[in-house]
Amino acid sequence: MDRKAEAQIGMKRAAGYEAAGMVRTGMVIGLGTGSTVYFTIERLATRMQEGLEITAVPTSFQTAARARKAGIPLTTLDDDPVLDLAIDGADEVDPAFRLIKGRGAALLREKIVAAAADRFVVVADEQKMVGNLTAPVPVEVLPFALTPVMAQLGKLGCVPVIREAVKKDGPVITDNGNFIVDCTFTSVPGPEDLEAAIAAIPGVMESGLFCSFKRKTTIIVGGEKKCRVLTSPDVVP
Repeated sequence: MDRKAEAQIGMKRAAGYEAAGMVRTGMVIGLGTGSTVYFTIERLATRMQEGLEITAVPTSFQTAARARKAGIPLTTLDDDPVLDLAIDGADEVDPAFRLIKGRGAALLREKIVAAAADRFVVVADEQKMVGNLTAPVPVEVLPFALTPVMAQLGKLGCVPVIREAVKKDGPVITDNGNFIVDCTFTSVPGPEDLEAAIAAIPGVMESGLFCSFKRKTTIIVGGEKKCRVLTSPDVVP
């Protein structure tokens, strides 16, 4: 592993551990999907050995498996519809606390869990902090509606591509049995409007644009020396 890769892992670990430090005994939390949240789970496991008592709602089968292995008791939104906080990663974060998520294909459940949480804690390394959102926007699509949805997505100004699986033939299948379409835009000048336009297409389950949570969002940015903790000016105390 080269030095740059080692440094990035260190930044992710720092951010994940910092987020784990925000969890208190008695909380019901949401756990996102991805490499940075993995470090949050790792740190929570240690804290539970020291007496921390929590339960968690996972956003994917992978996160559920990791949490169980770490000894974190799991619950559901049926039993705990309101969460104290949700911890998740991001593919990109802009200065207005708008996010692009979904590289791990768990965006639908991640958005549901974020909406259920009183606080949304986003863990990221410095490379995820950008001036403008330019990454491909993942869209979870009902397979029955794939062709018309892709046509409508194209009319919004993107090049839509079905995400292909790496270790199997054919498309990625989400935990919900849907497809992921990655939409590359030249730019995303109005993320809120674009999120609404994508959501209005019949057959779209959800997009990876997260624009409506900034009033309850804290961003933890892992650095080589220390973490930066950013709070939106619009945050609700």
